[in-house]
Amino acid sequence: MNDLAAPFAPDWVSPPGDTVLDIIEERDWTQAELAQRLGYTTKHVNQLIKGKVPLTEDAAIRLERVVGSTVGFWLAREAKYRERCARLEAAEKFAGWIDWLDQLPIKELMSAGAIEKRRVDAKSKPGLVESCLRFFGVASPEEWQGHYGEMQAAFRRSREEQSDVGAISAWLRMGEQEAEKQDGPKYDRARFEAALTEIRKLTNLDPAEFQPHLRTLFRQAGVAFVLVPGIPKAHVSGVARWLNLHRPLIQLSLYGKTNDKFWFTLFHEAAHVLLHAKEKKSVYLDDPTKSGADSVEEREANDWAGSFLIPDRFAPQLTGLRTKAAVCDFAEKIGIHPGIVVGRLQHDGLIDPSWMNDLRVSFRFIAAE
Repeated sequence: MNDLAAPFAPDWVSPPGDTVLDIIEERDWTQAELAQRLGYTTKHVNQLIKGKVPLTEDAAIRLERVVGSTVGFWLAREAKYRERCARLEAAEKFAGWIDWLDQLPIKELMSAGAIEKRRVDAKSKPGLVESCLRFFGVASPEEWQGHYGEMQAAFRRSREEQSDVGAISAWLRMGEQEAEKQDGPKYDRARFEAALTEIRKLTNLDPAEFQPHLRTLFRQAGVAFVLVPGIPKAHVSGVARWLNLHRPLIQLSLYGKTNDKFWFTLFHEAAHVLLHAKEKKSVYLDDPTKSGADSVEEREANDWAGSFLIPDRFAPQLTGLRTKAAVCDFAEKIGIHPGIVVGRLQHDGLIDPSWMNDLRVSFRFIAAE
């Protein structure tokens, strides 16, 4: 026999009355005689044996005296029976909800470890429904639709492609779960502004060096910061949102990014927290490196991030940067990585997109600390 076989989970249930019935049959008692000894009606005993009425504490005490065993045994037997009934009823509901799975990025959730990997077929789909409900923390697809349908109204999209609510909600939920593992004080705007100034100084470091500092600085300012594997259909590389009235969340995808895109996205999301804190119900879904960021809020966040990385007083000097040496000297002077300068030059059309890309660095990140 395979020791790794699936746990025994029969699709039938045995009420405690089955045990009672076995005992009285051994003693050659009728249900009427048992009823007389228990002080119940024959009808009540018959319903108790069939599991149609619950086995109460009073019944457990009487059974202990009349047929033996203990009160604890009878109550535990009843609890197991009711639990099994509930699970079978839930399994029937799960089977009726399998169409909901079509709205969700099941394979991506499996790959990210958000739900258990299993074959996606008719037999496994009810179990997948249960896994997804647990993942989202909702009781049914109706509650999922109510929660994320309402949240959808708060989405502030930067791209038209950001319309797959299943993919977006899955990615957002992954961020919520990571944020729930973090603690810290309430959001403090002054500390956050100071933290951003310190974070800007980290742009010359490798991810392994700056990540711990980044997380600490955000946490001390009361901002949850998480890195989460991207879900392609979501078309989101970053999000800024408020988990509650006192805790903003900045969430970035783990797609391989060049350092210029990473830092711009990070400060873009930070700008949403700073500039749009009054809109605490808004969820800013951003891919600021792509076209389509034409809302007022997105333009404001883009402008703030660009000016924070390369202050406006230095911007006129960008037009004169035509060599790698000049870019490196300029970057050192203003205290940022040369790759960020290259990204700005390419974005502004001051150099060809194929130029100086060796100054940009590809990042790989570790999801958790």
